[in-house]
Amino acid sequence: MRKIFLATAITMLVAGHGLQAQERPVIAPLVPAADQRALLASDDPKLARNKQHVYDFWRIVYEGGHMDRAPEFMTPEYVQHNPNVASGRDNFVRTIGAARPARPVLEHSNFPIIDIIAEGDMVVVMWARKVRDRVHPDEIYDMTWFDVFRLDPISGLIAEHWDSSERWDESGRPPGAEFFP
Repeated sequence: MRKIFLATAITMLVAGHGLQAQERPVIAPLVPAADQRALLASDDPKLARNKQHVYDFWRIVYEGGHMDRAPEFMTPEYVQHNPNVASGRDNFVRTIGAARPARPVLEHSNFPIIDIIAEGDMVVVMWARKVRDRVHPDEIYDMTWFDVFRLDPISGLIAEHWDSSERWDESGRPPGAEFFP
């Protein structure tokens, strides 16, 4: 009896797995914030300041490519948890600067930010990101990306960063970079 149960369960799992591989779930649409600046508000002045600092870093240094301004936003000992960029502000500037040439800084981010959340010395930025399906390259879908920053409590500068990046391919760019603004 036990063998029949196991065989039936395995058959159902395999059949169900095949069905899931063929059918794509309907993904709820990602809705970027209508007013990015409203996301910076907080009743706590420290949290508002931290959110503003990360937002300005994102617009000026990362998105705007103004690596000369990195010292205004990052500690020299900046710790990086992305497998493609070594820790240290100079390494960030060298790696990201090679991919993001300087351009005019905008009042808002061109990246579709969904929300900015702060707690203590941590700031999380959520944004919608387009990616190309690896198995079906004609399919493009939206996913939510998270960048997490820890600010040094003394200097207020970005001291650490996490994201969910995997290793980049030989292009030296992350999945979905073809859609970056």
